[in-house]
Amino acid sequence: MKAWRVVVIALSILLLSGCLVTFKEPLPTSERAPKGLLGKWTSTNAWGEPLNLELTRVGDNRYQAVSYFRAKPREREAYPFTVSRHGSRWYLSAKVPAQFGGHFTIAGFELTDKHELVVYNLDLEQIKQALGQQALSGQGFQTDDGDGVLIDSRIDQVSAYLDDPANSDVFVEAVRYQRQAKAK
Repeated sequence: MKAWRVVVIALSILLLSGCLVTFKEPLPTSERAPKGLLGKWTSTNAWGEPLNLELTRVGDNRYQAVSYFRAKPREREAYPFTVSRHGSRWYLSAKVPAQFGGHFTIAGFELTDKHELVVYNLDLEQIKQALGQQALSGQGFQTDDGDGVLIDSRIDQVSAYLDDPANSDVFVEAVRYQRQAKAK
């Protein structure tokens, strides 16, 4: 599995068709994670493998995602991230590996009434349309795994675009986690 896909799985941002949307600026780090986000979660990845995710606080408004396959609990990947809330939406931001520009990725997430953590990826085609309409600025790039887009708009412009209800279709569900049952 390619290194950037491991990162994305660790952050529950499963890349669709090898596509990657990155940003020059990260989200601001002034937000605290919503109540109920931190803790242990479980899901099944796109290949049918059981996946565990542990979300913890590592500093002031800074968090870490530790991901591992249930079959290989000693092989863990840890990645720092921040969260931000704009309007009614929650977002997370994490650094992308250097071979993909070392910029940042952004995903949406929600905690449901069913005690699920749902993570939403940005749809590459919708982002390309936003570039074509000049709602955002940036350029495409190629990796060995597929197309990508680097958005260089200011973060306040990105936030305004993502928060606009007219752009809600820019998010697609990537993964759904359930709260991991406590061991007895």
